[in-house]
Amino acid sequence: MADPTSTVTTPPTARPPGKPAPRLDETDRRILRALRRDGRLSNLKLAEQVGLSPTPCWNRVRALEEAGVIQGYTALLNQKALGLPDTVLIEVTLERHDDDMLDRFGRALAQLPEVMEAYLLTGEYDYLIKVAVAGTEGYEEFLRHKLYKLPGLRHSRSTFVLRCMKREPSVEP
Repeated sequence: MADPTSTVTTPPTARPPGKPAPRLDETDRRILRALRRDGRLSNLKLAEQVGLSPTPCWNRVRALEEAGVIQGYTALLNQKALGLPDTVLIEVTLERHDDDMLDRFGRALAQLPEVMEAYLLTGEYDYLIKVAVAGTEGYEEFLRHKLYKLPGLRHSRSTFVLRCMKREPSVEP
């Protein structure tokens, strides 16, 4: 079953957690690099780019999906074009660290559309959250009417991103 909080389409046969990653040969890596550059490639174009005929190429893509190497396909949206030009990184500390609090906060956080990424951490802060907002007014609105109303929040510290130096949708195969 797909994660309801994810915006990425997940193949129904994704690799179960804990199962070791499959060995990838150079052809698999060429397929992954090509799809990473353009996830909308047709199988025919992909096969041409990686030097395979269409059927073996399709079989390899399906095998990579079934092994969980390819988790899904998604469109990358321009947040500025959507009226959300600013990115803010928020470090959050919770009141308690028991499973119930972590689960409740995590579930509530996942429902907020401004949240692009959220990580449970070790160290000084409990969560690192990346949000897209429309300037300082949009951020204040997010803080006052959404983040500060989440269960268990004790402290937050924010940093506005001035410029993104590197953004990749996935790791290099």
